[in-house]
Amino acid sequence: FLSGFVTSVRVMLPRPESSVCPVTAACHPPESAAAIAALHRAVLAWYDANARELPWRISPQARAAGGRADPYRVWLSEVMLQQTTVVTVTPRYQRFLELFPTVDDLAAAPLEAVLAEWAGLGYYARARNLHKCAVEVSAIHDGVFPDTEEGLRSLPGIGAYTAAAIAAIAFDEAAVVLDGNIERVMARLFAVETPLPEAKPALRDHAAALTPQSRPGDHAQALMDLGATICTPRNPVCGDCPLATWCAGRAQGIAADLPKRKRKPARPVRHGTAFVIRRKSDGAMLLVRRPEQGLLGGMLAFPATAWGERGDAVPPVKADWRVAAEPVRHTFTHFHLEMDVWEAEISTAAARKLDGQWTEDPAGAGLPTVFRKVLAVIG
Repeated sequence: FLSGFVTSVRVMLPRPESSVCPVTAACHPPESAAAIAALHRAVLAWYDANARELPWRISPQARAAGGRADPYRVWLSEVMLQQTTVVTVTPRYQRFLELFPTVDDLAAAPLEAVLAEWAGLGYYARARNLHKCAVEVSAIHDGVFPDTEEGLRSLPGIGAYTAAAIAAIAFDEAAVVLDGNIERVMARLFAVETPLPEAKPALRDHAAALTPQSRPGDHAQALMDLGATICTPRNPVCGDCPLATWCAGRAQGIAADLPKRKRKPARPVRHGTAFVIRRKSDGAMLLVRRPEQGLLGGMLAFPATAWGERGDAVPPVKADWRVAAEPVRHTFTHFHLEMDVWEAEISTAAARKLDGQWTEDPAGAGLPTVFRKVLAVIG
């Protein structure tokens, strides 16, 4: 598989024939201390041979030699990876790290620069919280992250999952890490048929029961890698899985159907209008900064109406408006957006009356994806 830029070779470790549970047999999830210890050994042996090479990660071999993961890099990667794939994140992470190599550098940067660099990764509140957290770590903690899950939870924008991941991976705390990949592994290992999200507490309990005191960070990353490469959402490669010995979902023939999820309601469609205003003298376009609170808060964008029911758009200035033939379509987490695009040129005198930022290079202004689509529509 590809981790974004590195091809990893899967190395399979032989298992004693007697320890492999046939699909037709009744496999049992680990319950005894001996069974859990055996599972740990199997998972870590697999991870030592098959760990993905990721730019924010310390390899198990480097860790065994005394290396330690940088909590800043772990934190940054975990925030970026929320709702975004490793392949997408890897080049963006590397560029972000070049611009802001330390938490102090990130704290010293203007929020606008951070938001612009975040453009296209979505969930822009995460970028604002990222900057706010960096400022606090730099100013209050002298640029050093707290080394406990509890301490990490006290920082702005760091929730339960991220705190546990940093604590385990960077500080070897036996914190319970439960991301989407680990949820899937737990659901299949213990044959949990309760649909998500109701199943989350049970899945967390199972993960907690398996979290070891020794190498908890490698254990968490091993389960993440299993979910990403073997225990995949579709067509899991159960024959290559080091957990096959104990997997109740595999034994019952339901692994591929887990975890179950409740059917999500259809996303509603909202409507709006974006206004592309050009200054006749130089062709510069007007951008405005969206309110800090709300969707795409603090980002530069074209002026636009509120997004809601379809209605008559009221442009910010009188002009000879042209309407694009097709609207911009974009999907957010909870709704679909259809946004008409109006375009007009105005005089320099009229432009002086409008608040905002005039730019001849809107593409370089860090526009959110939906407004980059607006730019594409007008050519």
